[in-house]
Amino acid sequence: MVMKVLFGVMAAADFIGIIASILLGYLVSKRMLKPIDYITKTAENISINNLNDRLEIKGPDDELKRLASTFNKMIERLQEAFDRQTQFVSDASHELRTPIAVIQGYANLLDRWGKDDRDALEKSISAIKLEASNMGDLIEGLLFLARGDNDTQLIEKEEFYLNELIDEVVRESRIIEKNRIIESSKNDNIMIFADYKMIKQMLRIFIDNSIKFTPAGGEIDVSSMVYNDTVQIIVSDNGIGIPQDEIKKIFNRFYIVDKSRSKEKGGSGLGLSIAKWIVDVHAGIIDVKSNEDKGTKIIVSLKLD
Repeated sequence: MVMKVLFGVMAAADFIGIIASILLGYLVSKRMLKPIDYITKTAENISINNLNDRLEIKGPDDELKRLASTFNKMIERLQEAFDRQTQFVSDASHELRTPIAVIQGYANLLDRWGKDDRDALEKSISAIKLEASNMGDLIEGLLFLARGDNDTQLIEKEEFYLNELIDEVVRESRIIEKNRIIESSKNDNIMIFADYKMIKQMLRIFIDNSIKFTPAGGEIDVSSMVYNDTVQIIVSDNGIGIPQDEIKKIFNRFYIVDKSRSKEKGGSGLGLSIAKWIVDVHAGIIDVKSNEDKGTKIIVSLKLD
């Protein structure tokens, strides 16, 4: 009888224990999984048109809180990338709209008067060629930056003498530009490992920018100096300069400084963005020093290893 009673008590206790364990396990697991369920529902609500939601996980600094923090940072990066893409498309559309409108306008002029008016014909053809060239440069710049953003831009690094490249660019610039004094006051003999065409493109962008905003008779200097394991490429001019509050923005795509980067001087605002990308892809550092009405100095630092 004692054994039977003991067996019954133990069986009842086991049954009650199992039920209690199941209920307690359900409650605990539900409580533990509640933050995960919240993360899942929030993630489902986030779409390309709604990147403003963020996870708010309260409690100890555990794995779930770190997961929520990582998720929020990822959404912030996605939002920044999406905003940049939206702005990029908007700016590109705006920049392309103007030359297309000009071409259409002169095409209509040709259709009406160009057949009989020689002056209208020559003026229209010249304007259409100019706008087509500007539009081609703009599209080429857009494609370059798009390939850079997608990591599909071809980079062919090789060893070459930087001083010889600078001499070549200065010599070519003197042939193209007769109204400015372009020189190289200091050009250290140094070999670097980089993409030759990209470094040359970067130098041309800086020099062209200096030419645009340096009055006739002004001076432009392209130099290089070696400091320990770093080489500095310095492009300076005595042009109109850049306002201090605009310096940080000049490398933004399509950004045009109001006071000095007028449309009359040409350009779409992509050149310095391309130059900045070239410096970044070579793990370099770019610094800009400028004073209005005194000039601008652009310093690019590249590691020699």
